[in-house]
Amino acid sequence: MNLLFIGDVFGSPGRAFLKAMLPELIENYQVDFTIANGENAAGGAGLTGAVAQELFSMGVDVITSGNHIWDKKEIYPVIDSENRILRPANYPPGIPGKGSGIFTARGSTTVGVINVCGRVFSPQSFDCPFRILDGEIAKLRTITPVVVIDFHGEASSEKIAAGWHVDGRASAFFGTHTHVQTADEIILPNGTAYITDAGMTGSYEGVIGVKREVILKHFLTQLPVRHEPARGKRQLCAVYCVIHPSGRAERIQRIMIRE
Repeated sequence: MNLLFIGDVFGSPGRAFLKAMLPELIENYQVDFTIANGENAAGGAGLTGAVAQELFSMGVDVITSGNHIWDKKEIYPVIDSENRILRPANYPPGIPGKGSGIFTARGSTTVGVINVCGRVFSPQSFDCPFRILDGEIAKLRTITPVVVIDFHGEASSEKIAAGWHVDGRASAFFGTHTHVQTADEIILPNGTAYITDAGMTGSYEGVIGVKREVILKHFLTQLPVRHEPARGKRQLCAVYCVIHPSGRAERIQRIMIRE
């Protein structure tokens, strides 16, 4: 199975560039299943039902998220009814949506996808992602050997540790959240494709997707600012993986396309 993971889609610049580039990527890499992190796809903070449907219409099969998933209140009724949108599995019980799911790729391969948030440097109180992953992986592997993880976290150390923790039990582990693609892609010894951060799809002429003058004002004054998506030249960051029917990864490749 050929899997494509799209790094955090940021606002309308990210969506527009993804729309322009994704069909060619799917064709060139003969992609069977596409996942995109969309927690900042609506205006640079949050997700709405309309934006989610826009991503699905481009060829995205599943949208993962992170700590900003609730920033747009419109997502609350949508996330309960749209199984293709995942929120972190380590939120407290009883909140809307779900943190994992089983999906069908082209060619009828079943794929388990898990979304979790890291706890290091997080302002929110999440359950332990390591223990949540243990339970979710065990559940999904009763149905399919192909299990893919989006670990949305700030600290590289936490994501690296989690990658080793799931090696051999997950097919692929994609770190998200920092919006900066790392150059450490590897297939771990027991067959898990790993990268610390898949990167960002949006304008690279800002600061991790936000207008640079806004961020500079914040750093210079320490005053709160309203984040706005940067304009200008754009990039698409993604990771391509080939996964054997046994669930072991056979190939991992970083992709960065810039204007």
